[in-house]
Amino acid sequence: MRVRKLLCAVLALPVAGLFGAPAGNAEPFFANYQLLVPDRYDFHTWTWAVSHCVPAAADCRHVSAIPMPIAKAFEYTGNAILADGRYTLTVDVPDGLRCGNVYYGPIIPTRDEYTWDAGTLQGTLASSFATGCDGAPGGTFTYPFSLVRL
Repeated sequence: MRVRKLLCAVLALPVAGLFGAPAGNAEPFFANYQLLVPDRYDFHTWTWAVSHCVPAAADCRHVSAIPMPIAKAFEYTGNAILADGRYTLTVDVPDGLRCGNVYYGPIIPTRDEYTWDAGTLQGTLASSFATGCDGAPGGTFTYPFSLVRL
């Protein structure tokens, strides 16, 4: 009888590992997310489609940014790297800085660096540009942002 109980317990261990809770409190970072950047001068809303990097790596996620509406916006993609509980994604965006009229005014390319906490999905966007609106000097604007799973 003891041997039978021991055998059942040993066989149950691998199965329990398949259905147990994942390590840590954070949900896996794969899905579609709404990117909320409330302070950025832009009329678009953004969806991030997050998937595995190719080749797959535990500390890498591929992000495809989709604007809504598509009008006067450019999709961008990049790899977000996880280190010390924070993701970092750096992308070049052709229309990152909007000048004058948000719909029809000039646009300026930016290099955007998103960093966020893997658990809370709250972070900071640093958007850098070589020349500002109306010939102003280059610089960096910083915005808080959050990701909301769709």
